[in-house]
Amino acid sequence: MKNPLKKITDKHPLLKFLSNKYVIVLVFFIVWMFFLDTYSYLEHRFLDKEIDELQTNKEYYQNEINKDKNSIRTLKNQHQIEKYAREKYYMKKDNEDIYIIEYEGDTLEK
Repeated sequence: MKNPLKKITDKHPLLKFLSNKYVIVLVFFIVWMFFLDTYSYLEHRFLDKEIDELQTNKEYYQNEINKDKNSIRTLKNQHQIEKYAREKYYMKKDNEDIYIIEYEGDTLEK
């Protein structure tokens, strides 16, 4: 009398291959490494995305720092400080009048 498992594996050769103990151990190992391990593939993908995002932020902030350094360098000149104060904060000297001209396309509509 033949074993029922033997009958099934004889009909389907793929099942014979999959029932091999080395294949079972290999499949278990792959599943473990991809999903269950502390350093799994999924965890690495998440961390790689986070690293990319942090590097993008780093580049952005370095560019902003360079812009601020250039602004500080230009504002060390007294005339540049006056120009900046007039343009940004509409400051004026005592004997001056300031006229602000706005065009239709310059303002934001609510």
